[in-house]
Amino acid sequence: MPLPPVPTKKAARIASTYIETAPKASPPQPFQLRDVATVVKVKPVESPKAPVAVAVAPFLRESVSATTSQTRGAAAATNDGQGTPRAKAKSKRAKTGRVKRLFVLDTNVLMHDPLCLFRFEEHDIFLPMVVLEELDSNKRGMSEVARNARQTSRTLDALAAVTSDIAEGLSLDAIGHQNASGKLFFQTTTLDARLPQSLPQGKADNQILGVVQALSDNEKAREVVLVSKDINMRVKARALGLAAEDYENDKTLDDGELLYPGALELPADFWSKQSKKVESWQEGSYTFYRISGAIVQQFYINQFVYFEIPGEPSLYARVTEIRDKSAVLKTLRDFGHQKNAAWGVTSRNREQNFALNLLMDPEIDFVTLTGTAGTGKTLLALASGLTQVLDDRRYTEIIMTRATVSVGEDIGFLPGTEEEKMGPWMGALDDNLEFLAKGDGTGAGEWGRAATNELIRSRIKVKSMNFMRGRTFMNKFVIIDEAQNLTPKQMKTLITRAGPGTKMICMGNLAQIDTPYLTEGSSGLTYVVDRFKGWSNGGHITLARGERSRLADFASDVL
Repeated sequence: MPLPPVPTKKAARIASTYIETAPKASPPQPFQLRDVATVVKVKPVESPKAPVAVAVAPFLRESVSATTSQTRGAAAATNDGQGTPRAKAKSKRAKTGRVKRLFVLDTNVLMHDPLCLFRFEEHDIFLPMVVLEELDSNKRGMSEVARNARQTSRTLDALAAVTSDIAEGLSLDAIGHQNASGKLFFQTTTLDARLPQSLPQGKADNQILGVVQALSDNEKAREVVLVSKDINMRVKARALGLAAEDYENDKTLDDGELLYPGALELPADFWSKQSKKVESWQEGSYTFYRISGAIVQQFYINQFVYFEIPGEPSLYARVTEIRDKSAVLKTLRDFGHQKNAAWGVTSRNREQNFALNLLMDPEIDFVTLTGTAGTGKTLLALASGLTQVLDDRRYTEIIMTRATVSVGEDIGFLPGTEEEKMGPWMGALDDNLEFLAKGDGTGAGEWGRAATNELIRSRIKVKSMNFMRGRTFMNKFVIIDEAQNLTPKQMKTLITRAGPGTKMICMGNLAQIDTPYLTEGSSGLTYVVDRFKGWSNGGHITLARGERSRLADFASDVL
């Protein structure tokens, strides 16, 4: 069966009908200062309650007039292929009107993404005072959370510096973020809100819930939504009847099944439709085909296409050129034949052959490999690396690194040098090197095998990711293993280390993410696969079939 067409943009997954046809909301009226001494009355509730004193910013006396029904869902922003921020809309939005909403941000959102303030389009943002207190208490240290807290504080300071009256709200587009047309509000006055007595009154989360409760009672014309990365926080908010949503800007894809696979099956009528207008020519050992038609719209540069119909000529090719409504396909090198083996390794299935064509191509600088356990990602990368380092002399050495995220409890500090500390994490490297070296040097006896192993080891360097900042790799074959455990920021740090003549391989299994707070949609591996698709010097392939053992294949399917 042909694969479904891959969306050319993430905008294709947005509710475009609503975005294009929705009438513009009426402009908000200017904010007015309330009397500081005024105490807002909230509706009594039936269960025993205790007052929770929180502070709230002066708000609209007359809110924006409501139009039609309001829907929940944080309008978080994402980036398109050109890096331009754009809104991530939801299909459940009202199609007949759009009312500005008020989003109350939890501290963990600010520490997760320092630029989250500019991801809410035209909607307003409210920061409870306890959030600023938590930011201040988490700003010390060298961790990622501490760095994000400091960056958020600098952003808030820059916004406040260009605003004369904080009580009127800070314009979010004041420092260059034109897509954020809403305002940011801080707390300036006291507001009494009542929560169930069973909730601890001094806890920061419950104070934030009190702010959301008070704002919801005060703002009848528009929806007040709590945005938090804390699942329990959202559950408590919904239990109290408050709107709560997850922050979704960190998700590259809403559904992991939409990830670019790197290969496309051609339809059954491909040859019959192309028979009269296909062009073909020969260059060396490769055959080129120029095709046209509607199917070209589904192609990306360096995407693999294949045609396998019994009784008709098969085709395995890679897209090398897309121009208007035509595309050029280039046939592949058959790495399933022993004469084309990479360090003695041949491909055992179609996807492995695609992967070796990317790994052995000197014009491809960046390769991403995904697949379940046992599909041969590490073995193919090492075999192609050894061939190009020791035989072809294309690169000087192999550099291998990986995310040091343990599956279970940490075993503590490891002794020795950097490479010795990385030793326990490189079990996959040792296993594959043992397989690759077992057939070499056999004619020379034990000394020959030892010399071969020593030669291979001398050309492979194991490095820690913690010391990558500021480095430049020139003419290296860099392998980043277990890349699914990296964040997009860490992935950017590693890829930008590449210097002239360097090739980078990122590989991982998105079904085995061990890093807390990372999902298939927010992993750094997903991020680079989506961003690099269609680049003329990069390629991706998803390995579909396991070749480790029948036990491993069955376990991957049923466990």
